Amino acid sequence: MTDAFHIDVPLTDGTLAVIALSGEFDIAAAPAVRARALELIADGHPDLIADLSGVTFCDSSGLGALIGIWRCAKDADGSLTLAAIPDRLGRLLSVTGMDTFLPDHPSAEAALAARRGNRTTA
Repeated sequence: MTDAFHIDVPLTDGTLAVIALSGEFDIAAAPAVRARALELIADGHPDLIADLSGVTFCDSSGLGALIGIWRCAKDADGSLTLAAIPDRLGRLLSVTGMDTFLPDHPSAEAALAARRGNRTTA
């Protein structure tokens, strides 16, 4: 595991925020991702888009963090939408059935367009 992990928030707009992740989303990175997402929710941005286009690796810890973020967003009457899901994470989501709960889009731009077109859906 060599890719340094980064968390960026390129957009906050009303209840919406984009959290962009890059590098290896593993046991070392998962707590920081969860903490940053919960900060965004607490700051009034419960509708999150996780841009995963820069994620080079994701293990079960990363998946667990996404599930925890989804639950917290849902508890705050928000949502979690995934964008640009890497293949391995897509398989984890499918095997666990989480792909039925977490909407996804091919890019952050597509997810933003969908959210802005219909703010009442997940």
